[in-house]
Formats: sequence, C-alpha cells, structure tokens
Amino acid sequence: MHANLLGPEPTRLPEDHPDMAARAAIGEGTSLRDVAARYPAASYAWAMLARESLAAADPVAAYAFARTGYHRGLDALRRAGWRGAGPIPAEHVPNQGFLIALLALADAAEAIGEAEEAERCRSFADDSDPAARSL
Repeated sequence: MHANLLGPEPTRLPEDHPDMAARAAIGEGTSLRDVAARYPAASYAWAMLARESLAAADPVAAYAFARTGYHRGLDALRRAGWRGAGPIPAEHVPNQGFLIALLALADAAEAIGEAEEAERCRSFADDSDPAARSL
C-alpha cells in the first residue's frame, strides 16, 4: 500500500448523515424550520434557512443559521476523520450541506460588514473543493 504524498485523503461524510434525511424532508415539502427542528445536526437545513434569510434581506438571521450549519458540519467532519485540513469533495452529496453553510456564512458575514470572516470562509470553501461555489 502506498501513502498519499499529496496530503490528507478527502473526507466524505457518511451516507446516513442527517443531511440526507433533511434533503428528503425538504423535497417532500416540509418547511425549512420544521426540518431544522427535526434534524438539528443537518447542516443542509441550516444552510437553506441561511440562503432563504439572505434572499429576504435578513443577514443577521442568515448569519445565525449559517453559523449553526457550519458548526454542525465541522462536528460531523471531525467524526468522519477530518483533521482540519484536506479536501471535502463537493460532489459527495452528504458534504454539500456543510459547504453550502460555509458559503452562506461568507455571504452573511459580508452583508453585516465582516469582510475578513467572509474571505476566510470563501478561502476555506475553495481549499475544500473549488467546485463548492457552484452548489
């Protein structure tokens, strides 16, 4: 077996991550708030609430929702073996909630005047997977 000389292996959240159940519930028409309450560990639900709040010109709520999704995602990534560095593939559906929350946090931070945090979040997303910006 050969070691990966390019850096850490990509981290993929498990297929049974709460984001998958949250996506299904949203697809069935359950409200975002109800989904977040039912699946509080689902970054995807919080990320969608953040995007909805940004669209409604409520950046403070968006910031809170995005930060919640971001932190829940970090917890899940750490449980999946992530050690603070390395790819988080955007094409892996269970990873998408975290990446969307991270980018929503960047947008919300920018909207409330936290330019440095916005840039850190965008850099983190790009370092994780440049394709994340298309989610």
